Formats: sequence, C-alpha cells, structure tokens
Amino acid sequence: MDTRMCFFPMKKGAQLSSWAFCRYCVEGKSNPQTRTIRENLSCAASFSNHALYNPFAEGKFRYVAKGEYTSGPREGEPSVCKWFKSGSVYETTFFDLDIKAVDKAVKIIRAFNQGGFVNKTIRMNIPQVWTCQVQDYSEWSGRKTLVEPFIHNWEKFNSNSGWASNKGGWHEVMQALSHFSYHCSGGQFVLCDLQGGVYQDGVVLTDPVILSRSRSYGVTDLGSDGITSFFARHRCNSYCRSSWSKPRSPSATLPLRKGTTMQHVSTRHSRMLMTFPGKIESSDDYSSDDYY
Repeated sequence: MDTRMCFFPMKKGAQLSSWAFCRYCVEGKSNPQTRTIRENLSCAASFSNHALYNPFAEGKFRYVAKGEYTSGPREGEPSVCKWFKSGSVYETTFFDLDIKAVDKAVKIIRAFNQGGFVNKTIRMNIPQVWTCQVQDYSEWSGRKTLVEPFIHNWEKFNSNSGWASNKGGWHEVMQALSHFSYHCSGGQFVLCDLQGGVYQDGVVLTDPVILSRSRSYGVTDLGSDGITSFFARHRCNSYCRSSWSKPRSPSATLPLRKGTTMQHVSTRHSRMLMTFPGKIESSDDYSSDDYY
C-alpha cells in the first residue's frame, strides 16, 4: 500500500498568506496582485510515498515530486514540492534565496505587466516553505519543502548565460522581459532563466534567476559577468524598446548553456537523500537546474 504524506504551510507567514487570498475569493473582491502572482491558495497538499521516492524531475540541487492540494480553492488540483539534495545545513539559506529571487522577479514582472507591452499577463508561481507532517515515517516527518502549483506544458525560454529559444511569440516576449528588467532596475539586475508554461490568458513562470551587481541572489546569480554575458548574446526583437538601456560593449565571458549555470558549491548530501541511487551528480562548476 502506497503511503500518502501531507504537507502544511509553516506557521510563520505562509499560512497567513494562503488564507489572505482565500478571503479575497470568498468575498468576491478583486486583488490587484493576482495579475502577477500565482499562489498555492491552499493549506494542505498530499504526496504519495511513490511520488516522493520517484521524483518526476530534478536539477543539480533539487528533486521535484507531483502531488495534489487537499484544501482551499485549489483542492484537487496538482501541486509540486521541491527539496534540496544537499544536507539540512544548507537548506535554510537556499530556501531564503529562492524566495528572495521570486520576490524580486514579481516586482519586475508587475512593472512589465503594467507597461502594457503585451495584451496578456505574465505571472509568477509563488513557492512557500511547507512542512511534512506524518507520524509513522521518521525520514520525512518534519522535513521542509517548497510547494507551489504544478505548471502544465513546461518549456524553457532563456537561460542565465544568454541562451535563448529561437521560437517567436512568447519566447520573444520573455527576452524582452529580461531586457526590461535591466532597464527598469537602472542596470542593477537581470531577470532571466525564464521557464514555465503558456496558458490561454498568458504565461506562468517558475524558478527565476536574478543576476545582480552585488551577486546576492544565490548560486545562480553570476553577477556582473552574468549580466554582460547575457547582453552580449541578447538580440532585441519587436517587443523590446529602443529606449531601454543595456550595458555598453558587453562581452561573453561565461560559456553559453541552455541549462542553468551555477557557481561551484560544495554540498554534503543528507542520509535520506542517499536513498536515491544514481541520482547524485558530481559537483561541477556549472550545471543545469531545470525542471518538468
């Protein structure tokens, strides 16, 4: 019999956020943030033992499993949970940096949506740190994961080293969004490594990368080298504006990769994660961290 494990928001912050949006739905009020963000809108999700021990996707540092919401407006809809391959000594930092990058991405996307550059909406999945609550399975009990809504029809639009899909339509819009992020931040940030799914009313993105001059957004933040490498390979399209700023004489100092380029990080794998034979990759200077 396949055991199902339940995950719930952490008491601080995440649960309050979920209930806040439930209130908007119940009262029929319009929340302006819903044009930019896509939240869990739930207070519980269930993942089978089989799903957790057979992740349907993985990146360099994380596994991804598919489950189902069991409460709230999204009850019955698919969800995903993501957890780190590295030991718990690193997890708090990685969670914080993931959420920090998402917060910055939301601000940039909101400004882009408000600019009216396209007639549909770009939204960002908002991950929350949820905790597994199960009494009879010690390895998962109390473990923290990132939970967010499942994205259908996943595809990659660009990377953080400057790779970009040569398809038109939304793929060009995503390149324009990355260019816009540099312009609207005064040259301090680039929102990139854009990936997600195309829906009838727009695009939903997940797992964004922020390149920053201060290199303060984690292992995928390649700093000024990443910014100049990105723009050395960027080609403006009809969605870009000639008035948008970009670096002067950018040069490509980093290798071009479709996957997510990462700084070298030394990791120590936890005992539980060692139960995935063959899943642990060797530590390279750069690697992919793409999902779905």
